[in-house]
Amino acid sequence: MKLIVGITGATGVRHAVRLLEVLSTRTDVQTHLVLSEWAAANLLSETGRTPESLTPLVTRLYSNSDLAAPMASGSFLTDGMIVLPCSMRTLAAVAAGACDNLINRSADVCLKEGRRLVLCPRETPLNALHLENMLKLARLGVRMVPPMPAYYQNPQTIDDLVAHHIMKVLDQFGFQSPDDRRWNGPEHPRSNPR
Repeated sequence: MKLIVGITGATGVRHAVRLLEVLSTRTDVQTHLVLSEWAAANLLSETGRTPESLTPLVTRLYSNSDLAAPMASGSFLTDGMIVLPCSMRTLAAVAAGACDNLINRSADVCLKEGRRLVLCPRETPLNALHLENMLKLARLGVRMVPPMPAYYQNPQTIDDLVAHHIMKVLDQFGFQSPDDRRWNGPEHPRSNPR
C-alpha cells in the first residue's frame, strides 16, 4: 500500500506523529509525507521535533512547494491520502480545487482519480463556511475524521485519546492499529479485538 500523509498548520500534530509511528511498523506500507510551513512550526512547538526527525518514519519527505513531486500527478499510483491535522485553510482549498501547494494538489489528485481521501479537520467552534466545505467534500466521498475524543475506553492520558483517533483514521484504510481499544459492549468496553 502507498499512502500520502499531509500535515498542515492546525494544532494537533502529535496525532500525525503517532500515525507515522504506527505506519512505520508496517512493512507493506510506503508513506509519502508532505508538511506545510506552519506544520513544521507546530511540529517544533508542540513536540520539539523537526521535519527531518520524521524521515526514519516515512518512505520519503517532500517539500510542500514541490509541485513537480510524483504525487502531483494522477499517474503516481497511491491508495489514498490522509491530511492530519487538516487546517480550515487546507479544507477550503481542497473544496475549491485550489492546487497552490503539494498538499492541496495531492488531495485534488485523489479526488479526480477516485482515491480515498481522509481529512482530519482541527478547529472549534466551526462556522458555516467550515461546515459547508466539509459537507461539499463529504458529498464527493471524502471521509471527515476529526480528532474527537471517545471516553468509553476510559482514557488515562492524552496519548490514549490520540491512539483512539489514529485507530479511527486507520480504519478508513482497513488497517488495525496496535493501539486498538474498541467498544465491545458494556461488559467489555475497553477490550482489544485481538
